[in-house]
Amino acid sequence: MAVNTTINNSSCKPQHMDNLIPAFLSMIFALGFVLSALSLYTFWFRFKRWNTGMIIQFNLALSDIIIAPTAPLIVISFSLSNQWPFGQFLCQLEACLLSAHMYGSTYFLTLVSVHRYSTVVQLTKNSVFKNQKFVKSVCLAVWIFLFVKGLPFFFILRASEVDNITQCLSIHQNEMASLFFIWSMVNLFPGLIIPFGVSVICYCLLGCYIVKMGANLPKGKGVKVKSMGIIAVSLVTFVGCCFPVQLSRSAAVIVKQFYPEKCQWLLKFENLYYIFFVLANVRCCLDPLLYWFSSRKFQASFKGILQSFRCKIQGPVLSSDTSV
Repeated sequence: MAVNTTINNSSCKPQHMDNLIPAFLSMIFALGFVLSALSLYTFWFRFKRWNTGMIIQFNLALSDIIIAPTAPLIVISFSLSNQWPFGQFLCQLEACLLSAHMYGSTYFLTLVSVHRYSTVVQLTKNSVFKNQKFVKSVCLAVWIFLFVKGLPFFFILRASEVDNITQCLSIHQNEMASLFFIWSMVNLFPGLIIPFGVSVICYCLLGCYIVKMGANLPKGKGVKVKSMGIIAVSLVTFVGCCFPVQLSRSAAVIVKQFYPEKCQWLLKFENLYYIFFVLANVRCCLDPLLYWFSSRKFQASFKGILQSFRCKIQGPVLSSDTSV
């Protein structure tokens, strides 16, 4: 594969990033962190016994919150127009956690779809997804795969100087162009296309089944509402959050690798990527809706936690008013 990497348009420099991008990203990170933390708290402290669905959902919440250590650094970097002042180690840590965050969410969303299909459509059959040991083993295997897949990039992806500005995971890092291209292309099918295809097949089969299911059957209406809610949230998350960011990144690295003289194309795809990166993190706010639709116990426990926090906040105010 011969690529003319010597044609490197010197005028294609990093552009100033719109201030709205880090502003929106900080709000989404904050809201996603709160919702994910409350979800984890609900699973861990309010449920003595977990079913297989809760095990998968707990791991999904973990994949959402794993980006938290580097989230403030990403926001600060974006506010500095992608300048990275935090050194090599934190850049490598960001690459590793970001990979686990993005692809972990995709894989566990796929497991949610397979599990929902198995527990509803194959209700009377002895499905392996009803076995807790099997589901725990699958979740552990996903985390091991994410670690093995992300570990090499921890050592390979590095911060570097671009026009006297240190950048991390930037399309303008010329020495990383080939690596970014390989990374994006290798992850496109196993990290997006295949999981989305599996989810669509499971949800199509599940949708056909619940349409034929009689609403007058015991728990029939409840199963329909839960399943339709899970299908809607999952597909919106895939189509609205997962696809745009990965496709825009793939387009950017293709232009960088094969058409380095097309500066305007590169800058357009770069701007799209940052916008879609903000949108991709909205899934941290959407995933708790899956837990909400999946279990009435989760709904009651989550409401109880919010109510207790509300009482703790309002309690001192009410007592002070009474004393006056």
